[in-house]
Amino acid sequence: MINLRRVYRRAEEHTAAVAVALFGLLTLLIVLQSIFSPALVIAGVIVLVILALTIVHPEWTLGVLAVYLPFESIILKFTPDEVYVFARYFPETLIYLVAAVVLWGVLSGKRPWRSTRFDLPAALFVLSLLASALVNLVEPTVAILGLRQILRFVLVFFLVVQLAPSKKFILQLTWIMLAVVVFQATLGIAQSIIGEPLDNLLLPSESKTLGAITLTGGVEQFWDPGSRVFSTLGRYDRLGNFLYLFLLLTAGMLFTKRVQKKYSWLIFVFVAALPTLVLTFSRSSWFAFLIGFLFIGLYVKKDRRVLAGISAFVVFLVVALGASGLNVSLITEAPGQSLSERFYESFSYARWRGEYYGLGRVFWYVHTPKDVVTASPILGFGPGQFGGGAVAALHNTSVYEDLGLPYGVFGTEGFIDNNWFSLWGEAGTLGLGLFIWLYGGIFLYALRVAREHKDPMTQAFALGVCAMMLGVAFNAFTSTVFEIRTSAYYLWLYAGLLYVLASRGKRAIV
Repeated sequence: MINLRRVYRRAEEHTAAVAVALFGLLTLLIVLQSIFSPALVIAGVIVLVILALTIVHPEWTLGVLAVYLPFESIILKFTPDEVYVFARYFPETLIYLVAAVVLWGVLSGKRPWRSTRFDLPAALFVLSLLASALVNLVEPTVAILGLRQILRFVLVFFLVVQLAPSKKFILQLTWIMLAVVVFQATLGIAQSIIGEPLDNLLLPSESKTLGAITLTGGVEQFWDPGSRVFSTLGRYDRLGNFLYLFLLLTAGMLFTKRVQKKYSWLIFVFVAALPTLVLTFSRSSWFAFLIGFLFIGLYVKKDRRVLAGISAFVVFLVVALGASGLNVSLITEAPGQSLSERFYESFSYARWRGEYYGLGRVFWYVHTPKDVVTASPILGFGPGQFGGGAVAALHNTSVYEDLGLPYGVFGTEGFIDNNWFSLWGEAGTLGLGLFIWLYGGIFLYALRVAREHKDPMTQAFALGVCAMMLGVAFNAFTSTVFEIRTSAYYLWLYAGLLYVLASRGKRAIV
């Protein structure tokens, strides 16, 4: 029989111990707050909680980071200066902390090492970057920051593979992320209606620096208030990138009949997010979404509805253009630009010419292979030396000056708005080829999983990852998307989650 008196006594003892511990913790926090600022105390508590979480459940930390990143811009806007550097870099530090936990688990024998077919190209890619830094005698600080800029999110793929989270965890994280997508989409719609007041609240206009290093570049609103929505992501193109990635993942599930039948509510996510994607006015996001969606609907599924829809859309564009009287070749970007003008401007000769002579990305389409690659074709100029975010943050002008080129886009920004070409300039043809081997290998693997795996959810994820990778590959010709945390993190995260799903269950594909 259960001794109720003993149970009650033990419960009293535990309650008293918890009360004493909470009182002690509260007293400690009050004392710390009297010595340090409240912001520092709160930051310290957050660090301790997340450290404990990472040690016990490192995959949860990656999930928390996935949910946090879309809100980072608005959080940083209201973060006090004394903890700004901590808030800016702590999320990225979590990736390295998870890596340390995984490495310790493998070395201590608590975790098995899970090798993949992508280990070799990844290792060779890293070696080529190190060789480029050594050959070009890149300053160690610049080389480290350049390597970080290129590799930090690629690392996420391999961490997910090593952690091998359960299918339940993967699905729960995905449903949470789709809820975030709906929230961002709804806020974007509200932003288009309310306009300037909500823009002023959400826009991170102030830049932050640490010495000579730019921590966060402020966003200059060169578009009319309310005309391009960005929600809590800080820029319209970043919201567009975020939305199209998850729209393509959702499309993969909707095109998989058994998944679509089980989760019929997914269509509402799609319907909610698509109008907001249009309202971002981010053309690169529009085209990236179309490329991925048509890949799933036409190339893989050969869906006649998609063919009919795209045919009707093309006819509509031609008729609308004829009726509008627009001269596409003369359209250039201007305040108050309509949705149709924004779309047709993509094909405008005047815009391309203006981007070339205005030192935009078209200028770098020509001069990166012509001047940069020919000057160092095999190993490039080294990490942190040309075209990427590290160059802009460090204000590193050395390669530009040596080659007699303007300092990035507009001659002032450092980056060149083309991730493929910035990588080509920094890693050379060898490094770029190895990265394409890694990236293309994962894409082909995902395509094989989509066609051969027996689990419908794994097939759906594979379709989504394939489409995401195609969209990002296109997007990388128009931005530094491989370096943007609200895009690159999810690309490599879901590539890793797909590998985990495909490696277990029905007819595992390794």
